[in-house]
Amino acid sequence: MVKISDLRSREIINVVDGRRLGLIKDIDIDLEQGRITSIILPGVSGKFLGFLGREEEIIVPWEKIVKIGADVILVEISSFTDPRHEFKINY
Repeated sequence: MVKISDLRSREIINVVDGRRLGLIKDIDIDLEQGRITSIILPGVSGKFLGFLGREEEIIVPWEKIVKIGADVILVEISSFTDPRHEFKINY
């Protein structure tokens, strides 16, 4: 059995592109069924150094978790885009 506090200390890795997504910020629980429905990761703020803007959260459905290891949690998110890695130059 794994404690929620143990899960929060594990790095989240996307197996699709190998990106490190960070640590778990929060967990969504279905109280009626007694199950975790998703994990919530802190997002990246689109504003300068996080000022004047709110961070968008990354919600990973429980079904997208591939493996929970001793040190990391592997997830499969094919549609994830990180604004820091999208550099588009329009001429």
